[in-house]
Amino acid sequence: MKEVVNKKILVTEETWESFLNLKKPGQTYNGPLAEMIALKQKHDFLTHLEEVKKIGQFVSLEQVARELNIHLRLTKNKGEF
Repeated sequence: MKEVVNKKILVTEETWESFLNLKKPGQTYNGPLAEMIALKQKHDFLTHLEEVKKIGQFVSLEQVARELNIHLRLTKNKGEF
């Protein structure tokens, strides 16, 4: 298990109430926070891909792997080399 830290984050009452609605009974605050971070990172990545599509030529991961002679094993959620 990772080290646990005790931090204070100031939020509005409305934000706190919305956050509490995301938390399942018995779940620590770390769970919803980690999920929100993962969703934000995924959103940012997908937004970046859309920008790349708009301004340049998009090359698939499979095509790059072939050109670099890298064996790419794709799983449902992520690519692994």
